[in-house]
Amino acid sequence: MVEDLKTSITFVALCLPIIMISFWAIFDASQRDFGTMGKKAAWILVAAVPFVGFIVYLIFGRWRGKKVEG
Repeated sequence: MVEDLKTSITFVALCLPIIMISFWAIFDASQRDFGTMGKKAAWILVAAVPFVGFIVYLIFGRWRGKKVEG
């Protein structure tokens, strides 16, 4: 039972930062102007892909969108 708890805590500790970064990428993409709603939706979907989506968004997508003021 203790081993299961340790395994669960380790799993959550490893996955939580990745999940939080993914949520940040989704939020960041939703706050940017990519020219069209279709492009914005596509970058939000890319950012939502587990484990690799936020990396692809950070490398390629984030710089394509303009930060919306206000």
